[in-house]
Amino acid sequence: MKKYGVNELRQMFLDFFESKGHLVMRSFSLVPHNDNSLLLINAGMAPLKPYFTGQEVPPCKRVATCQKCIRTGDIENIGKTARHGTFFEMLGNFSFGDYFKHEAIGWTWEFLTEVVGLEADRLYPSVYLEDDEAFDIWNQEIGVPAERIFRFGKEDNFWEHGSGPCGPCSEVYYDRGEKYGCGKPDCTVGCECDRYIEIWNNVFTQFDGDGKGNYELLESKNIDTGMGLERLAAVVQDVDSIFDVDTIFALRQKVCELAGKEYHQEYKWDVSIRIVTDHIRSASFMISDGIMPSNEGRGYVLRRIIRRASRHGRLLGIQGAFLAKLSETVIEGSKDGYPELFDKKDFIFNVLTEEENKFNKTIDQGLSILNDMCEDMKQSGKTVLDGQDAFKLHDTYGFPLDLTKEILEEKNLGVDEEGFAKAMKEQKEQARKARKVTNYMGADATVYEELDPALTSAFVGYDRLTHQSEITALTTEDEIVDALTDGQVGTILVKETPFYATMGGQSADTGIISTDGGEFKVEDTVKLAGGKVGHIGKVISGMFKKGDQVTLAVDETNRNSTCKNHSATHLLQKALRTVLGTHVEQAGSFVNADRLRFDFSHFSAMTSEELARVEQIVNDEIMAGLIVDTQEMSIEDAKKTGAMALFGEKYGEKVRVVKMGDFSTELCGGTHVKNTSTIAAFKIVSEAGIAAGVRRIEALTGNGVFAYYKELEATVDKAAKIVKTNPAALTEKLEHMMAEMKTLQSEIDSLKSKAAKDALGDVMDQVTEIKNVKLLATKVDGVDMNGLRDLGDQLKEKLGEGVVVLISTTDGKVNLIAMATDGAMTKGAHAGNLIKGIAGLVGGGGGGRPNMAQAGGKNPAGADAALAEAAKVLEGQLKS
Repeated sequence: MKKYGVNELRQMFLDFFESKGHLVMRSFSLVPHNDNSLLLINAGMAPLKPYFTGQEVPPCKRVATCQKCIRTGDIENIGKTARHGTFFEMLGNFSFGDYFKHEAIGWTWEFLTEVVGLEADRLYPSVYLEDDEAFDIWNQEIGVPAERIFRFGKEDNFWEHGSGPCGPCSEVYYDRGEKYGCGKPDCTVGCECDRYIEIWNNVFTQFDGDGKGNYELLESKNIDTGMGLERLAAVVQDVDSIFDVDTIFALRQKVCELAGKEYHQEYKWDVSIRIVTDHIRSASFMISDGIMPSNEGRGYVLRRIIRRASRHGRLLGIQGAFLAKLSETVIEGSKDGYPELFDKKDFIFNVLTEEENKFNKTIDQGLSILNDMCEDMKQSGKTVLDGQDAFKLHDTYGFPLDLTKEILEEKNLGVDEEGFAKAMKEQKEQARKARKVTNYMGADATVYEELDPALTSAFVGYDRLTHQSEITALTTEDEIVDALTDGQVGTILVKETPFYATMGGQSADTGIISTDGGEFKVEDTVKLAGGKVGHIGKVISGMFKKGDQVTLAVDETNRNSTCKNHSATHLLQKALRTVLGTHVEQAGSFVNADRLRFDFSHFSAMTSEELARVEQIVNDEIMAGLIVDTQEMSIEDAKKTGAMALFGEKYGEKVRVVKMGDFSTELCGGTHVKNTSTIAAFKIVSEAGIAAGVRRIEALTGNGVFAYYKELEATVDKAAKIVKTNPAALTEKLEHMMAEMKTLQSEIDSLKSKAAKDALGDVMDQVTEIKNVKLLATKVDGVDMNGLRDLGDQLKEKLGEGVVVLISTTDGKVNLIAMATDGAMTKGAHAGNLIKGIAGLVGGGGGGRPNMAQAGGKNPAGADAALAEAAKVLEGQLKS
């Protein structure tokens, strides 16, 4: 048997099923599309669920994929053995109401034995206990002896998830030989050792279950298969585990090289080597799909993975940031199957390094604090870390809970997870409130799911704003209807529409749908599952019914303004990459008729000079009058043009390439101006950070810019009138006024100081001595806090050494101040604690430093009592 590599096996599988009439589809993003039930794609069938449920019509009844997947349910066990990883590739062939068990089982056997070359007598099928049909196919058609076919129960060989489509499955096990076995005489398929390994699973979706054990046969039966590519490679290459297959072996060796360690030399090193090897694969692929490290959702999964890998790299002795170097090896080994890795490599490296550096700044301090916590636990005889302490590590030092648990486990200690959860209660409650109600698919349950999956809407609005078409469906907010009448709110679907639905960051078109006797105001346009477009709004007059011929008219002003803003984002992205560097990637955008918002990857705030350069470049290209040329072409041809693509976008075979002169080329399905001069003007109004490594620019174009400057001009005119000058002389006038105000303020302060002194009079005869420390505690009326501070300084100077306490009452409010000289402080005097001790008597609170403190209150009647109390408090402070 030839020892095929991972990349060869992937291509062999896809080529084989393409030869069997399957449409080979590229791997979907790890980010689920319209599926709120998943954080990350975790199986080959997960992104295909709309086809299995009939919510969408598949592009072909036979599909084959190699899907990138991530599972982190048992992340704490990753590395302890070589059996599992968080990242894997799942080979799968799928049938949507086409072929069934005979073909699926036959092709499984043909691929494994004839294409890959596995020995037939080392393959052992399993079937569901009651699935005689599958048993007979394996036994009578394929020729596998009955004693080599295993029947298992529901737990092993029946796939179901709550209610809905489900069915029996048939797995194929491979006998790797005695060297991988446990040596027990009864070792066979199902044994926990590594000898008999499951390599393929065929799920026969033939029932509709009610979740209570009752099943009905499905009219349309489906096939859902899965085979782990890395596991197949381990079998074909006859190696111990997935960490020994060619591409992962190369990565593992790179980890060892950076660490100066050898694999299989010491168990604790092996654990760390496997963790780093696995986690850098997951992190690289997640970032390539646009996932950014954060403290929630899939971003938190990424953060946990990166920080766990970073910590284990340190345990191996790797110094400094190293994950980007390892990512190079990941990309080199996987770019054939996933070219987006290579396309996004600079971005991947930047995100990894930024997150690693961020963690490196806090990990040493966090580890030191955790060690102190462990020492305290040891001395007090505790074995479980307090939940509040675990939360502190999470909140202050960026330690995910599972990282804290892992470190404690190495010391045979535990953590109070309930206490940690309690500390996070507010966040948890917010997350629960934000969780959406979902249906079987994990998508928002709406009336649109009940629409005929075969219905589609073609967009014809690139070159026209009015169009005639036929109504194919109507809905109210909660049901499908045949008609909508005067005053009703609902949704209209048509065969062809010039209305652009909210998509790709561009807001929806608005406008009017009309018949001879009716008018429907379109307030929103939405993209629905299965290529449908819904026009949401209200019937202004008349009636609309299914089958009516209607005229659809897009609001031209709204569309044109939106086009200006959308085209400006293309110019903006190129300008940002020109000024800041090619690491800049679009992280999100929103354009409507009023303004544009553009989110992009960059790790520091832009300077005013950078913003000015970007704005100037965009305006220069607007003035240049670049022709905006839009062409439709294949995705491969588009890439050859150098067109930029977006993270997470699902592109079909045909894409639109928007070219603005020789300046900008992007893949984009949105609407644009025909010439950049139409944009007229561009103005950045704000730039700010919105997440780690993500900045946001908001800007205006065209009439929006003119309105912005008109409003600014009106503000300047108003300011000039207030100070009795004209706009041209406003700056000079304000400078003169500020200088005059400064002089006047100085005079006012001088007069207030004199008034305060006069109000106080000669109070030196009120000085008392407490334990050889002078105390001057007195009251003065009508002096604010600044005045009290000035008086305090003067009295302290006259006093020489001692403590000054002043109280002033003004308009029903009380101000207190206490000051202590150096000599008084050496004897125990503390102004801050003195104020705390007396402020309550005037209905206030405050404090401060040992040498000076102040407070405010609302009870002037307590002023005398507070002064009397000052002597008692000071006496308690002073040393005998």
